[in-house]
Order: sequence, then structure tokens, then C-alpha cells
Amino acid sequence: MVISTEHLTYTYSPGTPFEKVAVNDVSLTIGSGEMVGVIGHTGSGKSTLIQHLNGLLKPTSGRILLDGRDIWGEGMKIRDVRFNVGLVFQYPEYQLFEETVYKDIAFGPRNMGLDDKEIDKRVHEAAEFAGLSPELLDKSPFELSGGQKRRAAIAGVIAMEPKILILDEPAAGLDPRGRNRILNQIREYHAFTGNTVLLVSHSMEDVANFADKILVMSNAKVFAYDTVENVFARSEELRQIGLSVPQVTNVFHRLVADGLDVPKNVYTVGYAKKKLLGILQGGEDSE
Repeated sequence: MVISTEHLTYTYSPGTPFEKVAVNDVSLTIGSGEMVGVIGHTGSGKSTLIQHLNGLLKPTSGRILLDGRDIWGEGMKIRDVRFNVGLVFQYPEYQLFEETVYKDIAFGPRNMGLDDKEIDKRVHEAAEFAGLSPELLDKSPFELSGGQKRRAAIAGVIAMEPKILILDEPAAGLDPRGRNRILNQIREYHAFTGNTVLLVSHSMEDVANFADKILVMSNAKVFAYDTVENVFARSEELRQIGLSVPQVTNVFHRLVADGLDVPKNVYTVGYAKKKLLGILQGGEDSE
């Protein structure tokens, strides 16, 4: 399932002293099965953009197309769009409200009108994807740890089996262990389902490790939308708009500036290790 925008513009509080253009003439296409990292400084427009993709916000002008159809066009139901484009908000655990974790995860599928057997199947599959053990399903969501609550909220969206999953800062506020666990589970979900995933993050390291492509928003516009390698190759331009590249990329750029024959397109520690070992052993790469 392909989602795209055509000249999308959104203005908050139009005609008032508080008028602000949050997204300005954005046109882009996100292909089926892609894992896209979405980055940008606070106020760049990234959160406003993703809220348009499942119809939480309606464009001031322009269109959002889902498989070529305008989601706000005649014959389209926004309710159905939201079943296909699932959005997990930042700190989604604050949205938990049911008596049990099971009922919370089942809430979306039940609203889809599915029968009890299908709901039960989806709840257990989504819980497994999210890394929740079966015994947690009968507990109150308020008995869970912070990381478990986060995974329960993500499972509630996954249970609707959206073709496109959007996660807004899914690892925000978690300790390093919880952060890695959430991100690894998202990667496993993407690998298993082949669905499109958009991962919004402030962490360059996160998007470098988990994304295939990166969408950079700046001042309400698309600054870059390209492969991880090509985006981080523009490190100086990223710094000029208030962003940074992964620390390991900075290290390799410094090595190049000092005259060493090493690649500049290094953005993960694993890839850096491979390259350095290859150089030390007299070859180009090392597995």
C-alpha cells in the first residue's frame, strides 16, 4: 500500500494572530514495505505531517493519497483509512484505559466489527509482536512497567493489522534497555509483515540503525528524502538546520579531514567496525 501527498499544506489558526503554517507544499511518496525514519527539529512539521497521513488532520490545501485515492475524496471513509494507517502517538501508554491489557489491545479490532475468534487471534499475535507475555494480558494495564505499557499500546494498533504503521517517538522516555527492546521489536514486526513503517525520532542513531530511508523535515518543508547513506552524507547541511548526524559519522568525517583513507558514509557502529577491521587487515571489508 502506497501513501503519498500532493502539495500538502496545513495552517493552524488561520486568520488569527496565532496563524502558523505547519506543513508547506509537501509532496512525497512512501512506497509499500518501506521502513522510513522521520526526523526534524521541534516545530519542523514532522508531527503535523504524520497526523495527516491517517486523517487526524485535514489539509488546508493539497491531497493525501492512499493507493492513489484521496483519503478525503468522495466515497472514502476516514474510519477505514485509520484502520489501514495505524498511528501510535508519543507516550501512547497514557491512552490505556480498559480493565485488562487484553481488552485494551482488543479495543481496535472490536471497533472494526470482527468476531470474537478473530479478535482473540489478533490480540495474541499483536501481544507477541510487541513482546508481551500471555500472562500479562489478564492484568490491569496500570500494573505494568513503563516499557510494558508502551508495548501494550503499540500492540493495540498492531492488532488492527494496518498496512502502514506510524510510530511517533516510540522509544521516548525509556531507559536504554527498554529503548532497544522496543526498536528491535518494531524491526522484527517490519521484517515479518513486510508492511510500511514510519518511525518518527529525534535520535539520529535510531533512524540510522533501523530505517531504509530518511525523511528530514525543516521549517514545514521536506529538506531531504533519500537513503540513509545519502542523507547523512549531507552532514554539514544537517547541522545548519539544527540537526546532527550519528556520532560515529562525525568520527569518520574527522578521520577523512585528517587525511586518512576511510569512507565518509559510515552511520552505524557495526558498519564502522566492519570497515576499520577491513582496513587494519589490509582489505576493504571484514565480516
